[in-house]
Order: sequence, then structure tokens, then C-alpha cells
Amino acid sequence: MACGILPFSLCVKWRTGCGQNWLLLVFFLYLNQMVGGHIRYTIPEEMKKGSLIGNVAQDLGLDLKRLRSGRARIVTGENIQYTELKTDKGTLVVNERIDREQLCGDVTPCSFSFEVILENPMELHQITVEITDINDHSPTFKRDKINFEISESANVGARFSLTSAEDPDVGVNGLREYFLSENDNFVLKQNSNADGKKYAEMVLQKPLDRETNPKLSLKLIAVDGGSPQRSGTVNIDIVVLDVNDNAPVFNQSVYKATVMENSPKDTYVTTVNASDADFGSNSIVTYYFSDLNSGLRDMFTVDGRTGAIFIKGAVDYEKDKKFELRLDAKDQGGLTDSCKVIIEVSDVNDNTPAVSVMSFTSPVSEDSPPGTTIGIINVKDLDSGDNGQVSCRIEENAPFKIKSNLRNYYTLVTDTVLDRESVSEYNITVVVTDAGMPPLSSKRTFHLKVSDVNDNAPVFPQGVYNAFITENNSPGVSVITLRARDPDENQNARISYILEDTNIGGSPVSGFVSVNAESGVVHAVRSFDYEQLKELVFVVKAQDGGSPPLSSNVTVLYPVQTGGSVVAEMVPRAADVGYLVTKVVAVDVDSGQNAWLSYKLQKATDRALFEVGLQNGEIRTIRQVNDKDAVKQRLTVIVEDNGQPSRSAAVIVNVAVADSFPEVLSEFTDFTHDKEYNDNLTFYLVLALAVVSFLFITCVVVIISVKIYRWRQSRTLFHSNLPVIPYYPPRYSDTLGTGTLQHVYNYEVCRTTDSRKSDCKFGRAGSQNVLIMDPSSTGTMQRIQSEKSILDEPDSPLEVRDEERLPNR
Repeated sequence: MACGILPFSLCVKWRTGCGQNWLLLVFFLYLNQMVGGHIRYTIPEEMKKGSLIGNVAQDLGLDLKRLRSGRARIVTGENIQYTELKTDKGTLVVNERIDREQLCGDVTPCSFSFEVILENPMELHQITVEITDINDHSPTFKRDKINFEISESANVGARFSLTSAEDPDVGVNGLREYFLSENDNFVLKQNSNADGKKYAEMVLQKPLDRETNPKLSLKLIAVDGGSPQRSGTVNIDIVVLDVNDNAPVFNQSVYKATVMENSPKDTYVTTVNASDADFGSNSIVTYYFSDLNSGLRDMFTVDGRTGAIFIKGAVDYEKDKKFELRLDAKDQGGLTDSCKVIIEVSDVNDNTPAVSVMSFTSPVSEDSPPGTTIGIINVKDLDSGDNGQVSCRIEENAPFKIKSNLRNYYTLVTDTVLDRESVSEYNITVVVTDAGMPPLSSKRTFHLKVSDVNDNAPVFPQGVYNAFITENNSPGVSVITLRARDPDENQNARISYILEDTNIGGSPVSGFVSVNAESGVVHAVRSFDYEQLKELVFVVKAQDGGSPPLSSNVTVLYPVQTGGSVVAEMVPRAADVGYLVTKVVAVDVDSGQNAWLSYKLQKATDRALFEVGLQNGEIRTIRQVNDKDAVKQRLTVIVEDNGQPSRSAAVIVNVAVADSFPEVLSEFTDFTHDKEYNDNLTFYLVLALAVVSFLFITCVVVIISVKIYRWRQSRTLFHSNLPVIPYYPPRYSDTLGTGTLQHVYNYEVCRTTDSRKSDCKFGRAGSQNVLIMDPSSTGTMQRIQSEKSILDEPDSPLEVRDEERLPNR
């Protein structure tokens, strides 16, 4: 394998036969090159797609993980990408067909450069690939035939310029020499231009004789130095003229001129001049380009009579900075002379800077520190000198700035701390301007969004809210709606309202009010009594959904009371596992660990159905309710404190397993009070309350009437010294313990709009009601005995009626 196709490091190892000093010098040159981040490869043209160029990862000292994590990629800025970087192997391969002649023309050495860029951190490594020539072109002439008209009086030594052959190959594969077919009159002289390009002249070594040979036919052969050797041929036809012994002569051998690029068509360049010592028609000189390729022929033209050169096509400095033309002057006798015209092109500022986006990050978090990179751009200007010098700035007053650390690469970074609540998105316009006169500029706009972080706590419009409620309100009534605002967005602005856990009169505030976590509506849990509690102060916390969450508090004041009542809880048969039946809340006036309470289930109709939370007192189902479960469930909950010695209290909770309220009434008749199951029963409860109130007033009137009547009877008995006869009014328990309602328990129910979150408090037993009749009546003995006999009869109508009134417990 030739050394030119290997990386530089491999060339050093391959040439082991060289001296040690030379090897050491090359090694240090290579080490310096690697530190500079610049490697060079040499490959022949026309390699197949996918052919290996070199191992970039090995030559740059990078591992494959770094290539992948740094998103290594090739940056060329050209339309055609001749190479491809295989990041999985770290190799550089041919991506497109590379034709050296198409890429560089006759420029040698031919190479192209590009950068390999890596991010996090950003690295830039320049790679140059040199393309070596292969002998894939033969020398060719632009004409099929060369015609000369030469006077027979032409002097020996007269020179005749021959058209040059073109060979796109370079080096040893390029045009090497010319050969002229054997003849008696002419020899071939080969010359080279300053740029090394070869051309040939035919020199007359023996005078012509028109009478002997009026026409000559020769061949000009051009060969290259490739292996195998290639050649091209053109025919030379010579017509011998008579009596023209002076050839035109240019007054300069080289003409120089300067034109501006983008000059319009027919712009004057320069004038060449040749003189002929002959007289008459033999002194008339005609000018023409002797050796002009197709590209230059379309770009310049010469006036054949005056020798003035004009621009014919578009002149672009970025494509060609200098032109070399050869002109011939020919007289009427066919004698010629040649000269060279060098035309230099001056650059004008006709290319705007081009902006390429290497990377851009959007959105960016609002808590990003100043100096955070949000974008990397590459700026190129094809002009030269000051016309190609560019500067970058950010349009308008935006909190960003441009930094330049590498050639032609600029970094867009934040200049200050961003605030999404002030500005949620930016249109960043980067303006790139060159230093030409007049300057040219281009713009690139980046749309950057700022993502939210939870940096704002919810804020209430007021620090204290005052609300008023009429006493004897219905439980569950809405008292006030609290609204907090959070300037953050999405989850960070999702506000939840939480009732702060405080005690009021030894009872948790949750037993008085509840707060809807989403709407902020405050509901009264119970009915309030102005005479018991005239003012209630509690704190509501607004907490957002950020991580970590932020919150703020607000104080709410309005009058409350502590009274309430409770009846049995109802559990639907479709209740799932974990269904909240009720919540037992006990209050201990002690403090510290003496007030730490624990709840236990002491007795239960079915222990496999219910459980009590040890810390929160919540009664929940532990399995699915089925049809075989008894409708009536009785639970005894023990509450113990953590003192020494421990103190405890017990509460009995009656639970009905049913799907409807009538079913509860038919199976469960010993609950002391009815419990409202949802807010839809409010109307019926009010109606029932009105009916009960009417019956109560009626009963009071009847009882007063009876007592007045008994009082009069007692006076009769008192004066008659008769014994006292106990009297049992309907719906009252007797004092002798024969009734089934020994005690009446009162429950305090703290209910929210969600019955699954209700609180139940156990109260003290109610006192027994006993009606004792004072035997002071002055009635007759016969009447009393009659009444006593009626009471003593086991099947008396009064006893039967009383038993009917007392439901079976």
C-alpha cells in the first residue's frame, strides 16, 4: 500500500528503513499536528463509495463512546459531502464519487477540508483529505485540424504557435511532451508557461518552396506521463503563400490588466497591439485567441481588428481570481506572433454571510444560570479580506449574548436569569454583518420557549377572610369560597386547598368545617349555635402541585357551635375493599405523649368485615361485602392514650349493610337517630323535622293537660293516704329495668359533602326519663283501685299499647 493513502502516523511506522533522526523529526511533527486537532489523509480519486479513508477515532485519540456522546458529525458547508463519519466504528469513508478534475481542475495539490465537531464539551478537529490523480484522461486538442498559411519567404527560425492539448490530469499523469511527425521543413520546440503548462511551437528550419510543396500535412502528437501512457493527435495543414517575409510583432510580450468581479457584459479590459513591417495588405494584422478553453472563450472576447479585449460573461472572484490568455497576431501573409495577457480579478462585497445552525435547545428552564448555552451557529462569508470578516450581534435588547471561541463558530448563551412569568418565550434575532463597503448582513431568528419551574407560591388576594353564617344552619352548607393565584403554569400552578389541623375547644377543626381541595369552597360540617360559639378562626393552606410544593396560608373567621348528633352508618352491599364507613375521633385534653391516641376494634358482629385505623380511627371494610353479611353490624371501638397509666374510652357504632334507607328501617329499628346519607335528602329531612315539631308541640300540650289532670288526681290520693302507683308514659323507659331501652346514647356526626370522609364522635349516655306520680289526688279509692286492677292485668290494653310503642331492640 502506498504511503500517500495512509494516515501520517502509519507512514512513520511504514518507513522503517529511514534514519533515526528523520523518524524522530517526523514523530514530533505528527505529535504537534495531533495536539492541534488537525489530521490529513491522502487518497486517490475515483474510489468506490464506502471505501475506507482512515480511522478518525484512533488518529484523534478519541474512543467510540466519546464520538457517540458528543454527537460527532462532519461540518463542510458544501452542497456535496464527499465523506461520511461512521461513529459506530470511528472510521471515515467515501460517501460520494470524487473526481479530482471536477473538484480542483488543474490546481495541485488537490484537497478539501472539513471539521469534525463534538459537543458536551464542544471540540473541533480539522481534517484535510488530499486527492491524488490517476491517469484517467488522455490529452485532447480543442480543434480537429490546425491550418497555417505560410509564405515561402518565411525566414528560417520563424515560429508558429500550435494549439495546446489539454489533459485534466496533473503531475506525472498530466501532459508531458509533444511530438511532430517527421518532415524536412519544421522542428518542434516545447515551452512552459510560468504556471508550468506546456505549449509547443513549430519552428521553420528550412525555407519553404511553394513550387515544390504548396501544401504540407503534419501531425502533432501530445502524450502524458501516465502508466499506461495516453496520447492525443491533431492534424496540421500548411498552405505555402508567396512573398510575405515579415511577421507581426507585439510591442509587449506580457500584458496585465485588472477587472472587478461582477462587471457587466462588454466591460473593457485592455488592448494588445502588434505591428507588421510589410506594406499593403501584408501589413494588416488580425488578433485572435490562440489557446482558449471553453470556459474562457465564453468569458472574454477580443476585437480582431483593434486588439481590444472585453468581458463577455460573468466574472466571479470566488471562482477565479486570475486569468491567463494567449493572443496571436496574424498578418495577411499568415505570419503570426503571440503574447500573454494576465487578467486579475478584484473582489467586491457581493456575498452575504451564511448562517448555519449547528445545534439549538428549546425550551430552556427559567432557572438556568447565566451563561447557559442554548445554540451554536457557524458563519461563513465567501468574500476575501475585509469583505469576508464578519461580526455577530443580537438584535434588540434581549437577555442573551454571542460568544466566539472557535473560528467561524459562535455560541448563543443566556446573559441573565430568565423569568417565565415575565416573558415566556423569545424571538432571538442574530444579525451577522461583514466588514465590506457597503457592509452586507443576514439574519437568523430563533424561537426560544422558557419552561416553568415551581418558583412562585400560591397567593391569596387577602390575608384574612371574614364570613358570616346564620346559626342553626344545615350541615354541608357552603360558607365561603377561597381563591388563590399562582403565576406558574401546568402542574406547578395546580392549587390544592388544605385545612390546617388545629383544635377548637379541644376538638379538631375538621369537626366544624371542611374545604374542597380543588374548588376552595368551605362547607359547614355541622349546625352552629351562636349561644355556644360566636366566632371560629381557622387557617386554610393553598399548596401548588410543584416539586417541592409551595404554599401560603390564609385565616378565615366566622361563628360556629360544637353541638351535633349521629345515627348509624350505612354501607352499601357494593362497597369495595377499603370503603370508609366512618371515622371515630376522640379528644384528649392532655398534651405530649399523654395525648397520643390509638384506636382498636374491641368487639364486632363480624371481625372479618371491618377494621379500625390505629392512628386515624377510620373504620374501613377489609373485604368485599356480600349478600350473606348480616344487615345489623355492631362495633365497639376502644380509644386509649399513651399515658402511664393508660386511660381509655369506648364507643359503640351501629352499621347497617344495605343499599337503601327503607331497608334499614325495616331491619334496623334500635338506632337512636336517623342519619342523612346524602345532600339530596335535605328536603325530606326538613319536612320530617316540621312534622316532628308539630307532633312534639302536640305532645307537649297533651302532656301538660295530662299533668294538670294528674295533679288534680294526686291531690285526691294525697288526702286519702293511698300508695304511689308508678306510671309509664308511652315512649319512655321504666325505672325498674323491665324495658329494652336501658340507655340512650348520643353521637356527634361531623359530615362533609363526601360521606366517606365523615367523622364520628362518641358522647355520654343520656339520662333516663321516669315519670313519678305524686299520690296526692283526692279522688275516690274505688277509682284508684280500678285503675290499679287494670294495670295489674297482664293483658290489659294499656300494657299492650306500651309494648307496641316500644320497638323490639
